[in-house]
Amino acid sequence: MAKNSKLKGTAAEKTPKKSGEEGIKAFLNPEEMHKLNRIVLQSRYVVEGNLSGAHRSPLKGASSEFAEHKAYGTGDDPKHLDWKVLSRTDRYYIKRYEDETNLRVYLILDRSNSMAYGSAAVRKFDFACQLVAALGYVVVKARDSVGLFVYSDKMDMQVEPRNSVNHLHNMLKRLQGVEPASTTQTAETLHQIAESIHKRALVVLVSDLLDNEKEIVLALAHFRKRLHDVIVLHVLDPVEIDLSLKQGFEFEDLETGERITVDPRGLSKEYQKEFGKFLEHYRVSCEGMKVDYRLVRTDQSVETYARAYLEERRRLR
Repeated sequence: MAKNSKLKGTAAEKTPKKSGEEGIKAFLNPEEMHKLNRIVLQSRYVVEGNLSGAHRSPLKGASSEFAEHKAYGTGDDPKHLDWKVLSRTDRYYIKRYEDETNLRVYLILDRSNSMAYGSAAVRKFDFACQLVAALGYVVVKARDSVGLFVYSDKMDMQVEPRNSVNHLHNMLKRLQGVEPASTTQTAETLHQIAESIHKRALVVLVSDLLDNEKEIVLALAHFRKRLHDVIVLHVLDPVEIDLSLKQGFEFEDLETGERITVDPRGLSKEYQKEFGKFLEHYRVSCEGMKVDYRLVRTDQSVETYARAYLEERRRLR
């Protein structure tokens, strides 16, 4: 669904950000944080990190999971000799193990003007910010590293990954001052980000994907070509999905300003058919690239969705 054909309703209500709060508490309350405490965001593929953690690394280290044998040589530690192999073959081999490493997670947040839409009390952008906060909180609680990219028609913010609660607090404090603005250049920005991440990582895109879908799919393929684990969280308002409006509205493209007045009741079936093709294109394309694609509706609790999704991902790992 190209961006010039986006459905944008003027019925959107802008929800102001919480005042008097900073950092993590601006997006997550104590009860939500408590419920997220024991959830972990795991990578399905090999990653590279800095610290000991719960994710398999391509580097060989000294963890408990055996990886391979290597012929004993100068400088090798004799304590790693495999005595059973020596007794069978009369040759000296050492055991090498899979190292366990912390995960680098890059959250990519769309702040284009289309994210300002919301048919009820919450805009897509507010929901997406809360989702970013929830995922960031889960990541740092597991001693993994989280970073953030925020984009519209260009890169607007970049925060390098670190693995402390204080880092997350400062990152989300910066996010508090961000509002949807400008048009979208999702594919171009994703290519730029893919080129900037030099070590294998987990990349999470949070966007409404209302842009050129073929170009976006190519950009997602760029991440997979560089061996990153990729999650796409497709954030949409329920009205955008099924056009469930009961009266005539004036619709405005929030990025171009173009307006049109229509009665949605006469268009809903055809709209749902076309929008279904749009969603299916992303689902099938991502499945083919082994990208974890999820449609996320804004008429649900962010914390409930995050817990359910991460638990499902853990089981399917």
